[in-house]
Amino acid sequence: MKFHQAGKLIIFTSITTIALASVCYVLFLAKLWWVNVIFFGLMLTLGVLIVRFFRVPTRVVNVVDDGALSPADGTIVYVGPAFEHEYFKDERLKISVFMSVNNVHVNSYPISGEISYTAYHPGKYLLAKLPKSSVDNEHNTIVVRNSRTEVLFRQIAGFVARRIISYPEVGDVVEQGEEVGMIKFGSRVDIFFPLSATPAVSKGDKVVSKKTVLAYF
Repeated sequence: MKFHQAGKLIIFTSITTIALASVCYVLFLAKLWWVNVIFFGLMLTLGVLIVRFFRVPTRVVNVVDDGALSPADGTIVYVGPAFEHEYFKDERLKISVFMSVNNVHVNSYPISGEISYTAYHPGKYLLAKLPKSSVDNEHNTIVVRNSRTEVLFRQIAGFVARRIISYPEVGDVVEQGEEVGMIKFGSRVDIFFPLSATPAVSKGDKVVSKKTVLAYF
């Protein structure tokens, strides 16, 4: 287990702040034992959550040549047809993965290929489960193309998330399961496939980045 580079400053700052707050509490406010238990319990929980946000587990990629892997850990909240408005501008098979605060927040490429499009869009921070968050919220769109197909996936910030980190540039050649970046404090990822693709998951399924097959071509 390691921690993402993008979170190291946040982890250090947060732990330092929690430690200072705890020292001040002990020196000036500590009185009733049950209040102390609640305070230190909250501080410990906050510290653990912040550290967990940026964990990067070691995983062996489940390489699937005729399919796409989930780019995120989370829960499937939508599987079905949807109009893709930004790049394809037509009807596609859409699969959405919602990332909770407990999920790993690092994202990966669903297929191998060449980056044919990428675009960052500033926006709002609505609840990520809302359908309109795909358009209205801050999001980053990436398209990967290979000889078999072309897949678009969109990193979407949510109510808690306040920054999307993404590395690809047009022309980059990437591998299935390779890290693409992360959404700080989670949110949602939408993946658009050709309508001819066969979904391998259903609404409510739990998926794992680099491991779970979302669809076959």
